[in-house]
Amino acid sequence: MDLFKESRQKNLARVAPLPIRMRPRSLDQFVGQQHFLGPGKLLRRMLEADRLTSVIFYGPPGTGKTTLAQLIAIYTKSEFVEMNASSVGVKEVRAILDAAKERLAAGGSRTVLFLDEIHRFNRAQQDILLSDVEDGLILLVGATTENPFFAVNSPLVSRSQIFQFSPLGEPDIRLLLRRAISDKERGFGNLKFEISDSAIDLWATKSDGDARRALMALEVAVLSQQQEGAGAIRIDLDVAEQSIQRKAIVYDGMGDEHYDAASALIKSMRGSDPDAAVYWLARMLEAGEDPRFIARRIAILASEDIGNADPRAISVAAAAFDIVEKIGMPEAQLTLSQAVIYMATAPKSNASAMAIWQAAKDVKEGRTLPVPKHLKDAHYQGAKRLGHGEGYLYSHNFPGGIVGQDYLGVDKVYYNPVNRGYEAEIGRRMEQRAEPGNPANSPPEGPAEMK
Repeated sequence: MDLFKESRQKNLARVAPLPIRMRPRSLDQFVGQQHFLGPGKLLRRMLEADRLTSVIFYGPPGTGKTTLAQLIAIYTKSEFVEMNASSVGVKEVRAILDAAKERLAAGGSRTVLFLDEIHRFNRAQQDILLSDVEDGLILLVGATTENPFFAVNSPLVSRSQIFQFSPLGEPDIRLLLRRAISDKERGFGNLKFEISDSAIDLWATKSDGDARRALMALEVAVLSQQQEGAGAIRIDLDVAEQSIQRKAIVYDGMGDEHYDAASALIKSMRGSDPDAAVYWLARMLEAGEDPRFIARRIAILASEDIGNADPRAISVAAAAFDIVEKIGMPEAQLTLSQAVIYMATAPKSNASAMAIWQAAKDVKEGRTLPVPKHLKDAHYQGAKRLGHGEGYLYSHNFPGGIVGQDYLGVDKVYYNPVNRGYEAEIGRRMEQRAEPGNPANSPPEGPAEMK
């Protein structure tokens, strides 16, 4: 039976796609993720000490999640069972858990249950795993492209170690491609091969850190050459370009990528880096982001991070939003680019935002201040009998249009202008008004015309 199983696996391996055939057979052959799998790093130490608990692998496609799960099974001498959460139900999961218990009870090996797309399990399906995970009857390896802290039940997350996978670097992709080209057993080492460095560089860049995509491009290039009846395989830049599909940007309009890209755009504008801001704008638009969402973020930033340091910023943002609404894509990218660059290069101040945030905090948490009587509405019959408006000083009747008068009832400062852009001028005016001897600092000594 074991010989039959081994023979069957070899036959399947011969017809499997190149990325499957080239999967590493040991941890030392594994490429990437050295931040947790390198010598002395957490996952490596857990494996070497045989203290591995259930884990959740979180990261983009083609970064080695499935491969590492298989290696863990090999390393721990465990039975490997693979399932996709989108195609199984509670019944199938229970059957696997029961088989894992029976295997252990009979003195057999432990089971590594690799559950791909674990975020697609509903709460009930995830809950049936809890007791067996906690008791150590199975070693669960969950894989997901979604943030597990949002997409996976918190009890399961709390029982698992989270490892975040990063896209592979270009040197890693080049290494994997050259390994596949030279491998005589699983790759193309038995073929006469000529490939330019520029072709490999192209795949390393356009694969976007996805090893599977790069290896598929290599296989497409080789197979297309063989079908054309060519002798030696010659892959130049043109062949490489034709063999790889247009890059699909990983972007969920309601998930991590959406909020992370938006955060990067806002922080780049706030940080006064127009080049970074335009890149994140382009990435969001290329991925299909709603341009109106971007226009709204620009408008918020114009008030929150620029404010009165450049009062024109809010007008630019309003105009950009209006134009985006009216003309749409693709032309709206020009308007958004102009607005993003304007915001990134404008002087910055959050003084207006801080003022309203502090005032709102005082309104919510502090004592509610009554409106001073001289500021109350006096434009109705009977207001004078209540004393409303009495003593109010009409600013335009005084030099400079300013008069010393209490408008709040308490001594409180909310607005502190910065010394940048137009707000520096605002600060100068406020300092001038506060100078001793300025008539604006105190009410006039004699009677004044009221309104």
